[in-house]
Amino acid sequence: MIHHVSIEVSDLGSAAGFYDALLGPLGWRRLADEDETVGWGLVQPVFWISNRGQPAPGGGHVCFRANSIPAVRAAYESGLEDGGRGDGAPGPRAEYGPSYYSAFLLDPDGNRVEVAVGSG
Repeated sequence: MIHHVSIEVSDLGSAAGFYDALLGPLGWRRLADEDETVGWGLVQPVFWISNRGQPAPGGGHVCFRANSIPAVRAAYESGLEDGGRGDGAPGPRAEYGPSYYSAFLLDPDGNRVEVAVGSG
């Protein structure tokens, strides 16, 4: 079982705004907000970003589970409106499983972020 995940970002304020927008429709909220780190979760912070202070390399991938297709769409649209770039519009992904539905975005540092519902 994973306890938490952390990624480094080049601009904490910009990245925090993006993840607030992306994770809000999934029911996640910002639970920790410190000088150089911010954390989100349902009960305790399980996803963290840390200020790197320089361009981050990008290339990471994290997937957040949604509870419905409308939540996937809402998270995707919110992420686009707050600095994300589309990298796979919401839709079925039969290659991952018969009921798998997801969307992909790139966060402000180029990390690939997925929001998914269904089994895969």
